[in-house]
Amino acid sequence: MVLENIRYELRPPIAVVTLDRPKVLNALNQLSMTELEQVFLDIRQNPSVRAVLLTGAGDKAFAAGADITELAQVSALEGERLATRGQRIFSLIENCGKPVIACINGFALGGGCELILACTLRIASQTARIGQPEVKIGIIPGYGGTQRLPRLIGKGAALKMILTGEPIGADEALRLGLVDEVVAPDQLLARAEQIAQTIAGMAPLAVRDSIRAVNSGYDLPLASGLELEASLFGLACSTGDKEEGTRAFLQKRAAIWSGK
Repeated sequence: MVLENIRYELRPPIAVVTLDRPKVLNALNQLSMTELEQVFLDIRQNPSVRAVLLTGAGDKAFAAGADITELAQVSALEGERLATRGQRIFSLIENCGKPVIACINGFALGGGCELILACTLRIASQTARIGQPEVKIGIIPGYGGTQRLPRLIGKGAALKMILTGEPIGADEALRLGLVDEVVAPDQLLARAEQIAQTIAGMAPLAVRDSIRAVNSGYDLPLASGLELEASLFGLACSTGDKEEGTRAFLQKRAAIWSGK
């Protein structure tokens, strides 16, 4: 596929997706959003990809929000459509069936923060600055920030970030549970790839359905979440990967996964 604002590298079993507009701190314009959707539709159906690294070009920013030049021209009706579209694309990333690891190499603001919230795991450089500054330009988060952020760090902490518009550093993000690890800048991609390779070595259907169980069950009542878990567990027991995994364990050898 031909891409202008995104770099998409296939290095099976890993894909590396890079937001590539460093001159504007990788701001997410509508072409970037279109290309993100194209890339993650491909990732979802590509059996050679078992984990994804998502980062921004350069060392200053993961993504410094939406493109304000575009946003300034948006009407009320267009704004709702814009938000709905962004939410759909970020939900695709969240539920593509492959773990997506955000490698946060600087500013992750506005839409950039919302993008990392849609990822499975978040690894931050010590230089990372994360925030939802939309109130400073008269709007609210529209790509899922008001929903995913409180679910991740709690209502009070999320409201503090959203209402003040002030970004937080990597250590505070780790304390709040907004990121999973903080590493030195020169170790960011290496550490994320180490995690990705570990996950890629697991049974792909089990990884997919573990993500599904957590994402779909998180907001359900406990009894309903347990019912979903039992159903997905039963499906896992019907797979060739389960047969191979148990056989390999008993034979004391590495499993060879088929994804079937």
